[in-house]
Amino acid sequence: MRSATATAVRPKELFDREAEWDALVAFARDPRPGPAVAIVTGPRRQGKSFLLQQLTSATGGFYFGAQDVAEAESLRRLGDQLARHTGATRPTRWTCWADALDAFATLASEHPLPVVIDGFPELVRQSPALPSAVSSVCRRLREAGRPNRVRLLLCGSAMPMMRRLLGTDSASADLHLKFLPLDFRQGARLWSIDDPRLALQVHAVVGASTAFRYDPASEDIPAGPDDFDAWVCRTVLNPRLPLLWKAGHIIEQEPDGWDRGLCHSTLAAIAEGCSTPGAIADWLDRPGTEVPHILSVLRDCGLVEGVPDAFRPGVTRYRITEPLLAFDHAVIRPNRIALGRQGPAEVWKSARSAFESMLVRPHFAQVCRDWVTGFASRDTFGLRPVTASTGSLPGAQGHRPVDVDVVVRGEVHGRTVLLSVGRACWDEAMDMHHLHEQFQILAELADRGEDVSRARPACYSAAGFSPHLREAEVRGEVILVDPDRLYHGE
Repeated sequence: MRSATATAVRPKELFDREAEWDALVAFARDPRPGPAVAIVTGPRRQGKSFLLQQLTSATGGFYFGAQDVAEAESLRRLGDQLARHTGATRPTRWTCWADALDAFATLASEHPLPVVIDGFPELVRQSPALPSAVSSVCRRLREAGRPNRVRLLLCGSAMPMMRRLLGTDSASADLHLKFLPLDFRQGARLWSIDDPRLALQVHAVVGASTAFRYDPASEDIPAGPDDFDAWVCRTVLNPRLPLLWKAGHIIEQEPDGWDRGLCHSTLAAIAEGCSTPGAIADWLDRPGTEVPHILSVLRDCGLVEGVPDAFRPGVTRYRITEPLLAFDHAVIRPNRIALGRQGPAEVWKSARSAFESMLVRPHFAQVCRDWVTGFASRDTFGLRPVTASTGSLPGAQGHRPVDVDVVVRGEVHGRTVLLSVGRACWDEAMDMHHLHEQFQILAELADRGEDVSRARPACYSAAGFSPHLREAEVRGEVILVDPDRLYHGE
């Protein structure tokens, strides 16, 4: 067996994740005596398992991935894999996890040894006492004073269970590492796409998940903007490729004990633009009291995100965080039968407009908000942006509410201040009247008592800006953001 003190070279196949890799290697190679526990969590499809497999390969560690089986079979499989790892002639048979965990300590008496238990929540469902076993074994090893340097890494994507674990004595972990989704710029590099507008469209379909990139369709990348429609038909709408079915499996992978049909319908409501609990309840034709619970379940699993309205903090707006899941509910599920009868090209021809209105337009606005908090410089808004959210102002009598796509706030001496309001247009070139709308919104906010002294209007467009608007930008009257700036600028 290799020692974890050997050089752990970052795998060439690993996309990005430098910080996560360095943190895990440092944990695995920590020479201090005594056992240590790391908890690795985050949404599914972010490359956690791949990285941990590479870590154990590079350091001579041990990796065990859980399956949905009974406890006895899990322990039997664990014994078989450990025997292969150590070269033992006969696998050990354990009747409980405490004995299995004790066995790992004997492997790390001289050098640190990373031991990965992946799919930890699945194992806890089989063996509810497992977290307590981890805690008691580590405590016993520390108190015994025997030399051992086992580095136990517990990994799981079932967010509620991992959060509960983090809050218990069994989670007195030495490292808490959460994998966050890759951002839209990383997604463009992941898919090797240079054209910003094309990158936005692809991101609206598959996001930036390495699990979807390294799919059987992974070698098929849009050749250019004119190839996007054909690429959708060749890949995500192709019944012969698993990418078509992956979104449907996302819900099935989450924990038992909740109504999957209601979850799918709730996601469909959000995909159609119902962003508040009341609107979702109306779409579902269900009592409003039922919706908060299902939204809480989806939020705990990382499938939806709830953000307070920028102007009405009591109102929470929800969005689907996984683009492929939104694509599935907006495009694939409503056309599942038609895909088999008519084929991808005909289905896409009729579903293209729904894709633009239900997915790309709100997705573009979200990417603009992500750019504000992730990439915009301090000079862009006068202060470093702290939040970027969407907001809604009541309309005049007889008029609809006024939606503001990008509301930017910063902080001065501990006080939150408004830095910008802006509109995002995916398929509309913006002109001076769009700027005037933002000035009107600022005037309305001032009338309501909001401090707008630092606020600047902004226009975000994927279709371009008029010369007059460009001149206003030169005069410092407006902030203009196009796809090139989103992907390459500040």
